Amino acid sequence: MLLEVKNLTVAYDTAMIINNVSISVDSGELVSLVGPNGAGKSTFLRTITGLVRWERETLKGTRYGDITIEGTVTFKGENIEKLPAHDIVKRGLIHCPERRRPFTEMTVLENLMAGAYLIKDHKTFRDNLEAVYHIFPVLKDRSKQVSGTLSGGEQQMLAIGRSLMVKPLLLCIDEPSTGLAPQVKQLVFNKIKDIQALGMTILLVEQDVSMTFTMADRNYILSHGKIVTQGTSAELLKDETVRQSYLGL
Repeated sequence: MLLEVKNLTVAYDTAMIINNVSISVDSGELVSLVGPNGAGKSTFLRTITGLVRWERETLKGTRYGDITIEGTVTFKGENIEKLPAHDIVKRGLIHCPERRRPFTEMTVLENLMAGAYLIKDHKTFRDNLEAVYHIFPVLKDRSKQVSGTLSGGEQQMLAIGRSLMVKPLLLCIDEPSTGLAPQVKQLVFNKIKDIQALGMTILLVEQDVSMTFTMADRNYILSHGKIVTQGTSAELLKDETVRQSYLGL
């Protein structure tokens, strides 16, 4: 198993955000974590990639209160739940954040270079850059353009491309469809499927269930911080209670 999360619990002061969540992702899979706004999906991703732990250390002793993290996160057989975020990145677990977050005053190429900060060999950098350009030709066309002037869809492609610059073993993508028109959303999802077809393992967090279920090998449904059910898309869509209560279908 590439990633195994067991009994993960995250609380901000007395507010429980993630409650005893366990999931697994095997090499080559595209696994989805779906659920409504406020379910805890983004907090889950931020926790397994070390960002919530960084936040806890940063806020320690301030008026913002304490953050409690419990449970285990195993990646490639190693427990990583206590590692800092930059060490988790070095191991190949990469977080593509919600709302894209490009460095808006930098060009497309400079953003991609920032994503490759761990790459010291020039040939490896060029090879990885060409691989990203092959998946997203528009980024090559826009390489000298300031990223803040890109469309929402182009910024989302840039965010994913930046995450791919270190050739992750597991790419965690947070809400890639946010704010995108249906046609652009479909294009972005097609690109994600293309990336998986190249052998990339993906953990996809999304609200758009109908589109996500056409792509994912397995799915977890998160509601109020808990996994309420899991299974293949076909299995979950057969359950009328799941369809109506959690999927809005």
